[in-house]
Amino acid sequence: MRILLTGASGFVGRATESALAASGHAVRRVLRQAGDGDVFRVDGIDGRTDWQGAFDGVDAVVHLAARVHRMADTEVDSLAAFRAVNTVGSEVLARAAAAAGVRRFVFVSSVKAVGEASARGQRLDERTLPQPVDPYGVSKLEAEQGLQRVADETGLEVVIVRPPLVYGPGVGANFRALMRAVEKGWPLPLGCVDNRRSLVSVANLADALRLCVEHPTAAGRIYFVTDGEDVSTAELCRRIGRAVGRPARLLPVPLALFRLAGWLAGRSTAVQRLTGSLALDSALIRRELGWRPPQTLDQALALTIAAERAS
Repeated sequence: MRILLTGASGFVGRATESALAASGHAVRRVLRQAGDGDVFRVDGIDGRTDWQGAFDGVDAVVHLAARVHRMADTEVDSLAAFRAVNTVGSEVLARAAAAAGVRRFVFVSSVKAVGEASARGQRLDERTLPQPVDPYGVSKLEAEQGLQRVADETGLEVVIVRPPLVYGPGVGANFRALMRAVEKGWPLPLGCVDNRRSLVSVANLADALRLCVEHPTAAGRIYFVTDGEDVSTAELCRRIGRAVGRPARLLPVPLALFRLAGWLAGRSTAVQRLTGSLALDSALIRRELGWRPPQTLDQALALTIAAERAS
């Protein structure tokens, strides 16, 4: 097939393009600037984007581009800014694709469309009532709802994928900082953390997106995609330590004290992410599509560390 891929220059986009190409698909990349190969250039993706000519010969769309979640958002109306790109921009793209005769539309949403936490011993799944807590999550949930309306009205086969935290070679932000802290041997106050969090490597996510493009059963479905192994933040640090060849230094700081220190430092949200649980059940995509993650957590961590050192 020929696949139109938005967000092609991003962290997940590059891996997805490789996965699609490896399966024999032709990829038309949507970029903000000119590039080599089959490229459709746009200035941005929102309600004003002109998609004329983008879908010539295209069988499916994988929509990755988004206004991403930001820890410090300076927008006066943050929700409106997220909606303009993530909600309205996605629906306009889907309607243009349907009008051009595109068959399938794979939308990369987020676990944040459902929520930020799971109860101890439980996992969020596709039946969980969505309760997003920030503008980014709200915009993603509204995008899902808009795309489902487009599917009902046009017959476009919409597939929605909700990944948790994505890591892998080239990862940035907090995950990269955590890897560096472990490798440098910095003491981390995480020894008492016994939460459960789901992750997905970028290669595993890209492979799942490739299958969602190809598999007939995926039409009209929503899937969580994970590595299939939930770990505590402390255990993740230990796994990173094994990958870098240096034991993680985890201080047994009581959780109450750690959270108080986070509150006093104005870092309560960051501490909550380190100590809270967000476990997801990805059994549905495995059962319905027969998907199995190509990489284990340890394999993906080793590749991530190797890429970080090489750079």
